[in-house]
Amino acid sequence: MMSRRLMCLLLFILLSLSIFAQDKDSLSISKPLVNKAKLRTAILTESAFYVGGMSYLQFVWYKDKERVPFHYYGDSKGYLQVDKMGHAYGSYLESYVCYKWLRSAGLNKNKSLLYGGTMGIILQTPIEIFDGLYENWGFSWSDMAANTAGSLLLIGQEILFDKQLFRYKFSFNRSPYAPLANGYLGDNTLESLFLDYNGHTYWVSTNLNNYLMKDKMPAWLSVSLGYSANGMYGEFENKRSWKGVEIPETERYRQFLLSADIDWTKIPTKSKFLKGLFQSLNFIKIPAPAIEFNSLGKLKGHWIYF
Repeated sequence: MMSRRLMCLLLFILLSLSIFAQDKDSLSISKPLVNKAKLRTAILTESAFYVGGMSYLQFVWYKDKERVPFHYYGDSKGYLQVDKMGHAYGSYLESYVCYKWLRSAGLNKNKSLLYGGTMGIILQTPIEIFDGLYENWGFSWSDMAANTAGSLLLIGQEILFDKQLFRYKFSFNRSPYAPLANGYLGDNTLESLFLDYNGHTYWVSTNLNNYLMKDKMPAWLSVSLGYSANGMYGEFENKRSWKGVEIPETERYRQFLLSADIDWTKIPTKSKFLKGLFQSLNFIKIPAPAIEFNSLGKLKGHWIYF
């Protein structure tokens, strides 16, 4: 499921390049006129993405998979919940992009939340249903809960704060476990992006001016809380070998991180391209110094954490 989800997310990050800064502060009128051409483009693009995704699942991904009666899969403890953080991130990203696009087209906030803010759930749910119909997968309620949480993170903040006070971000760095796994975690960085959960970190980032010395600190300066896990050579327990090669024994553990970050949308620019680029960059956590506390009871610092 990782490869399917990441491919969709990469497409959505590219799609977000077409979104220009449309937060409340940049809307000069309370009742913006609906840009029918832009709204039509948004609806058609989202529909095409949905239909294309479903067609890919049915005719490509599951083409050679055996169809079985609908069944469930209990994976709430898999990969120390890093996978669930990824589901929530994907749903948040999809909801954010679709909501912002509808708002930039002039649709009012409530309709944008209804039709755009829920897109994370709408796009992710069919994947779970398909999984429930094919062997080696299964419908996962914990995945559905994570998908719902991602969309609700977007919707709830817009309702409560009228902005995204907390932004959900992702970072990746190929883990030192990957070269020791004989390809199980990927043979190179690109493959590991899809296969190596040890290299995934998910962050909640917020601007410091929201809390401390308001307007006295750089508007772009943020702080991030991150979650990751290490030592994983399997979903629930570690594999001992892969393709005839022994895998070293490791201890699985969780990581909790505190780090600095940048809110790219707070960097002023008149360039529409840069506005779209900054919106896209705001889904990714920058490398920065970090403090880590892990479930092994250790506290450590990182000069640069990717």
